[in-house]
Formats: sequence, C-alpha cells, structure tokens
Amino acid sequence: MIAELSAMPPGVTGVRVSGRVSGEQMREFQPTWAKLVETDEVRFVEVIDDDYTGFGPGGLVEDWKMSWGAMLHHHSAFRRIAVVTDKDWIIHAIHALAWMVPGEIKVFALDDLDRAKQWAASD
Repeated sequence: MIAELSAMPPGVTGVRVSGRVSGEQMREFQPTWAKLVETDEVRFVEVIDDDYTGFGPGGLVEDWKMSWGAMLHHHSAFRRIAVVTDKDWIIHAIHALAWMVPGEIKVFALDDLDRAKQWAASD
C-alpha cells in the first residue's frame, strides 16, 4: 500500500509504503508523483514500513516507469530524497544504486522520521 504522509514541511512530499505494492497501487499514486516531479524542486520522504514485502504483480514495472522516467525528464529538479526504513536489504540496495539518483539521497532509521523530514526540507 502507498499512503501520503501528512504533517510534512512545506515543499516536501512524503509517502508510507507497506505490505506488497501492486502495479494498480503504483498507477493510483502516479498523479501525485507526476505533480511532484513537475515542480522546480523534488524533495521527497519515503517511509518503508517493517511489513513491506516488495512488489506484487506489475508493481516493479510501474515503479521503474515512474521513477526512472521522472529522473530522465526532470533530472535537474531532484534535490533531496530521504528513505526511512530499518530493512537491511533496502538500505544495501539504496547504497548500491544511489549513484544513479539525481540530487541527494540519504537513508534514515524509522525512529528518525522527524530528522528525515527536516533534512529533506533543508538546503
């Protein structure tokens, strides 16, 4: 499931990802993502809950279309992406792939959500 986070700093969009994310859920989130990447500055906080198990049918394909397409077309807009999780496999994947992500990307523990929000909003 993908749910938007409330109580975000101005200019920062946040989502919480849990369970198994399907292609349909990614397509439902697409309008929010499209609006975000068309701004001058992408500042994003993604919380990946402990119960997240990965992508379900079509989820990975939709994720790649949205994220890599946005990074190609709006490369200069990406400023800061905070990934908030305690899942080791995600932390390792982020560290391995961070060089491909425009802007800055940083991993925070789940109990550091407030710090992640502040970092994403700062310059």
